[in-house]
Amino acid sequence: MDANDIGEISAWLTTQGLKGTDEMDIVNGFCQRARAAGLKLDRGLALIDTLHPVYEGRAFQWDSHEPVKTAFEYGPSNEGVSAENWERSAFYHLRMNNQDEVRRRIGFGDPADFFTLDTLLASGHKDFIAMIHRFAQDSHIGEMDCFYSHWTTTDETGFSDEDLAALRQLVPVLALAVKSGSLTRISRTIAEVYLGEDAARRVLQGRISRGKAERISAVLWFSDLQNYTRISDNLPPDEIIPFLNDYADAVISSIHEAGGNVLKLIGDGTLAIFKAEEREDACARSLMAEQNLREKLKGLNERRLAESRPVTEVYLGLHIGDVFYGNIGSSDRLDFTVIGPAVNEVSRISSMCRFVDRTVIMSSQFVAAAPPPRHSEVVSIGRYALRGVKRAQELFTLMPAEEA
Repeated sequence: MDANDIGEISAWLTTQGLKGTDEMDIVNGFCQRARAAGLKLDRGLALIDTLHPVYEGRAFQWDSHEPVKTAFEYGPSNEGVSAENWERSAFYHLRMNNQDEVRRRIGFGDPADFFTLDTLLASGHKDFIAMIHRFAQDSHIGEMDCFYSHWTTTDETGFSDEDLAALRQLVPVLALAVKSGSLTRISRTIAEVYLGEDAARRVLQGRISRGKAERISAVLWFSDLQNYTRISDNLPPDEIIPFLNDYADAVISSIHEAGGNVLKLIGDGTLAIFKAEEREDACARSLMAEQNLREKLKGLNERRLAESRPVTEVYLGLHIGDVFYGNIGSSDRLDFTVIGPAVNEVSRISSMCRFVDRTVIMSSQFVAAAPPPRHSEVVSIGRYALRGVKRAQELFTLMPAEEA
């Protein structure tokens, strides 16, 4: 590999970073080009931490003998077997000793003293070098403070001085390209986690101006937990968050699986919308989410009862109407949400569940727009004056078949 090869690969990496190419595609492309240019490379592994509610980071592995190269996420490295493996790794050694690289010529007598080196040696690898490229303190996001990589060869002579020099020139450019793609991914993840998928997409497309909102027709979902105040008052403090998480997971996953968008979590409450070109379709998907939720709650409550932990049900209000969907707030603190009378109404409808002893209540507008439910009958529960709503409204519930 000569200076021209290094220059061409560096230029390619720069272009991919600017384009926002997927990180795994960047790593694959780099390894293939480096090997084609004469670098005696047989395996590469790159790691970069991320900011995600479940995963600590992403890993990208390439092997010259494997046709499929994929990325994979890894969980916390500070507990259990993962912690033991991490503390035996070359990357941990580099961090703890404030070093930039470490080499083991495992095929020539050097000790296979880091995690997986014995496996690499047994599969014919002769030379190993691990590197860490640190990011400036001001550019850290979460735990993403560096780019880890290691490189191996099965060549009988190991890496040459020219090979190592090429890696030292190219891997920092690779790190920058991968970091660029990872930052885009992190931005999307954070936005989706805190705003919901649809709102996140709109914000990332640039819709962040205060007061910019569009009028949409949507099904509105508002749910909260039965007897939450009483249950939380009697729970040990360290049990409150797990209790909320269990039921929030059932609610949110049911909404997402049916194509809805969760906009806001308000204590034990959830505000979501279902948008569709056809109102009937939006109503059908919200009813699908309700049915999925009841099935999830059945399994969740059985598990929690077996663990002698408190259980509850979810009260749900469904309504349909026109709302303004967009940015509301001040110049330096915005919320991407829905506003309008229909939002207030769905909250009031949901609150009626505890008074009429039903887990789901629907407005007359929702029932008029919805297709006939297959799993139950719609029955009127009468007309009610809702707080903050001018006129009394007829409300409906879903009657299970065994009660019909």
